[in-house]
Amino acid sequence: MSQSPQEDELAGTEQPFVAHLVELRDRLIKSIIAIGIAAGLLALWPGPSALYDLLAAPLVAHLPKGATLIATNVISPFVVPLKIMFMAAFMLALPVVLYQVWAFVAPGLYSHEKRLVLPLVISSTVLFLAGVAFCYWFVFGQVFKFIQSFAPKSITAAPDIEEYLSFVIGMFLAFGLAFEVPVAVILLVRMGVVSVQQLRSWRGYFWVIAAIGTALVTPPDAGSMMILLGVVGGLYEVGIVCAQLLVRKTGASEEPAAADGS
Repeated sequence: MSQSPQEDELAGTEQPFVAHLVELRDRLIKSIIAIGIAAGLLALWPGPSALYDLLAAPLVAHLPKGATLIATNVISPFVVPLKIMFMAAFMLALPVVLYQVWAFVAPGLYSHEKRLVLPLVISSTVLFLAGVAFCYWFVFGQVFKFIQSFAPKSITAAPDIEEYLSFVIGMFLAFGLAFEVPVAVILLVRMGVVSVQQLRSWRGYFWVIAAIGTALVTPPDAGSMMILLGVVGGLYEVGIVCAQLLVRKTGASEEPAAADGS
């Protein structure tokens, strides 16, 4: 039985398991070096302390006059700013990290799939950073305003810096990953896993799952939950539209790939 053209594309690309481990190690080292360089630059300017002040600004702006964040651990004033610096360094090095991830899986892809690597790296980076920026500049203000509006006058708010960092990381991840929904939708359609028609028919299920997910990852206020739910749902619709345009432009089938042997 003759091989299909797509099967021929992958002929000879198989690598021993050890070779995969060596390549994975090299990709990880390159990613760590990129993060280290970004961290070094941030350490020089603006510095860990300035980064923390910038990160804490949305919360401090809504604290009662004279209130500040506190450190309940002796080494927290030193460790927490360093954690924030490395978190910022990871975001700066994100294009390199994502490229290393895609480059690692590229040998197992068909040639038409490999052409998606660079657009996916760029779009994934931009969308993730857009989600983080949206969370920082818009969502935090709404959330902290809501929380402080419920605080009794007899209570002086003094949040712990480590708890605040954990909260921030969780929110950044939630909104950063939420903004990746269009990329995931387009990738699934382009790889033939699902069709545009299926995505449309699953719209109701997606909204239910998204509502449950946003309720779990956001603070206990309706405002932030509705914001994230609206963002996720809207981006799902954007992903469907973009996937439809991609199908028309490339002439790819709108039906999911059939299982082997069918």
